[in-house]
Amino acid sequence: MEPFKNKRILISGASMAGLSAAHLLNKLGYQVTVVEMANEPRINGAAVDIKGNAINTVKRMEIFEELKLNRLQVERVEFKNAENITEGLIDLKALADETNDDELEIERDKFVAALFGRLQNNVEFIFNNSITALDETKAEIAVSFKNGEQRAFDLVLGCDGMHSKVRKIWFGEEHGFTHFLGAYFSITIVNKLLIEQKTMQMFNLPGRAITLNAYNGKTDIIFCFLSENQILYNYRDEAQQRKIIMEEFADAGWRTVELMEELKNTKGFYFDKFCQIKMPTWTKGRVALIGDAGYCASPAAGMGASLAIEGASALADALQKHNGNFELAFSDYNRNLRPFVEEIQAMAELNVKENFIPKTEEAIRVRNAQKTPF
Repeated sequence: MEPFKNKRILISGASMAGLSAAHLLNKLGYQVTVVEMANEPRINGAAVDIKGNAINTVKRMEIFEELKLNRLQVERVEFKNAENITEGLIDLKALADETNDDELEIERDKFVAALFGRLQNNVEFIFNNSITALDETKAEIAVSFKNGEQRAFDLVLGCDGMHSKVRKIWFGEEHGFTHFLGAYFSITIVNKLLIEQKTMQMFNLPGRAITLNAYNGKTDIIFCFLSENQILYNYRDEAQQRKIIMEEFADAGWRTVELMEELKNTKGFYFDKFCQIKMPTWTKGRVALIGDAGYCASPAAGMGASLAIEGASALADALQKHNGNFELAFSDYNRNLRPFVEEIQAMAELNVKENFIPKTEEAIRVRNAQKTPF
C-alpha cells in the first residue's frame, strides 16, 4: 500500500466503471476523488449483465453475494409476429443452471447502491460538478472544475461514458473515435408489466425491431431501426428524439399503438445511435479512459457493464503490478485489455444486423428459429 499512500486519483463519472475503479484503487491505498455532473451516482438505464472475468472482479470487491440476492432471470425469449403469435421461442429456463455463478443479470441501481454504500466514507465524492480543463506538468495534472475550483492530482481517469468529456478535452472530438453501426435505438422503462414477468418478446419488420423485457414489476420498451446515414438531431431535445421513434414506427403494427402511448407518457427515455468508440490508445500522459469512454461496444454487445468492470480491474491490477508507475501500468492496460475489447466489439456489430434488426423477412425467419441465446 505504501507506493500508493499519497497518490491522488480523480475519477470523472460515478458510473459502473467509475465506482468499480474507485473501489479497487481505494483498496490499493490511493486517495480517490470522484466527480459527477449529476446530483447522485448514475443509476438510470436498463438491466445489465455481468459475466466472464467481471464476475471474479465483483467477487473480489465483495459485493457478489449481495448482487446475487437481487439477480434477474429471463426465462424465455418469444419471437412474435404482427398477430402476436409466437413464431419462435428460446427456453432459457431449460438451458440455465440457476446455481450458475458465472453470470448475473441485475438492475443497474442495485450494483451502484452496493458499491456506493461501501465507498461513501472512504472516497471523496463531488456531485453537480465536472472537469472543464486539464493541464499536465512533469509531476502532476492540474484540473479545472465547472464551479471554478482548481486542484492537482497524480492521475485522471475518464469513466464518463460514450460521450466522455474527459476524452473530448484530452484526446479530441468525439467524431474522431466513433464507429457508427448503422442503427438507432431508444429505451423506455415503465413501472408496470406489459408482458409476463421474466419474459422477453421481440417483434421485427425488416430493418426495424421492438423488444419488451419484463422483470420486477417493470418493463423495458426498446425500439431499434437501421439507418444507412446518421440522423441530425439535438441530443438535448427529448421531444425531437421521441418524434423520430414515433415516425419511424408509425405503421409497424403489432402492439405499437399501445407502446407509443407508453412512450408519450413516461418520463424515462433514452435515444442514441448504435455506436462504438475505437481508439488507438486509451491513455495519454497522466490520463486514462475506462469503459464506454474508451471502448464502448454499444448495447448490442450486452457487455457494457462487464467491459467497465474488467477495464477498471485491468487498470488497477497494472498499477499494483508496477507499484504505481503509471507509464508502465498504462502500457500494460492498453496491451492486455485490447484483444478482449476487439472481440466484444466485433460480436456487437454482428448482433445489430443479424440478431437484433435483421434486414429481410428471410433473415427474421432464420433468427426466429434459433434455440440458443445470442
